[in-house]
Amino acid sequence: MAHHERLSRKAVRSVDQRTVEEFGLPGIALMENAGRGVFELLVSLKVKGPVKICAGKGNNGGDGFVIARHLDNAGIPVQIYLLADPEQLKGDAAINYQVALRMGLVIHCDPNLDYPEEFRTFLEEADWIVDALLGTGIQGTIRPPFTTAIQIMNQSQGNKLAVDLPSGLDCDSGLPLGDCVVANHTATFVAEKKGFALPDSKQYTGTISVLDIGAPRKVVTELLEI
Repeated sequence: MAHHERLSRKAVRSVDQRTVEEFGLPGIALMENAGRGVFELLVSLKVKGPVKICAGKGNNGGDGFVIARHLDNAGIPVQIYLLADPEQLKGDAAINYQVALRMGLVIHCDPNLDYPEEFRTFLEEADWIVDALLGTGIQGTIRPPFTTAIQIMNQSQGNKLAVDLPSGLDCDSGLPLGDCVVANHTATFVAEKKGFALPDSKQYTGTISVLDIGAPRKVVTELLEI
């Protein structure tokens, strides 16, 4: 069930936490539903590939690995560029990285973006570029290597789909934190984010689709009231 109200950064964190702790639904199930939902959205947008997934070290990157697995299973060409050290990955993101690795997906690891021109070349032939770098938790000014990565992504020709929200957009204010991905489409989870109420945020989010990830309705409706 998708909701029309908006979630703050604090509420987003609370949805995940309460779902796991009070209801016992593992976070990996939510991540699976999120990534599967984005994959299905890409299919509905007539994705042909190659799809180039830009992943960070958090759960946003974890969603990116799930999206990649489903694209690969569907026979759609996909590659991942990981702006993190795989050793730094934790929890559900680490699990999905391992699955993607064992499936033989192409994963370029460049934690500090030491090879920006390789990243530019990686994105060149993309049908769709999936932005799974930074999630709702990000605050403060965007720092390297993400500044450079976002600039290169914005200069690239492919269609851009942001996972949950464009990397570099503040979840609560809807303002860019310095560099910000300019997406054609944003696949946001559970409900729109508080910042999306700001009209100026539309230039970064593009078209917004709200995807249900299976969080219990009770948790969501209670949080939408705060």
